[in-house]
Amino acid sequence: MLRLRYSRSLPLHWTLALSPTDQESCARDLTEAARAALSTGNPARATAELTSWRETAASLAAGPGSADVERLDEAYPVERP
Repeated sequence: MLRLRYSRSLPLHWTLALSPTDQESCARDLTEAARAALSTGNPARATAELTSWRETAASLAAGPGSADVERLDEAYPVERP
């Protein structure tokens, strides 16, 4: 089982907001992105993957909020931007 390790040199404590399954997915995705970045010399994918997972964890930690949400019964088509 692939899990993130917590250390002082690489603080990823924000991953505690993720479920155990998501922590494993995060570790796997970050490892693959880091390998790709190292082999190509382009850190863009690794940076994007890290940012994506960190923002997901922040959103989960913030919770659903208290605002009322109006759900639509029907789907309404919209034009592509």
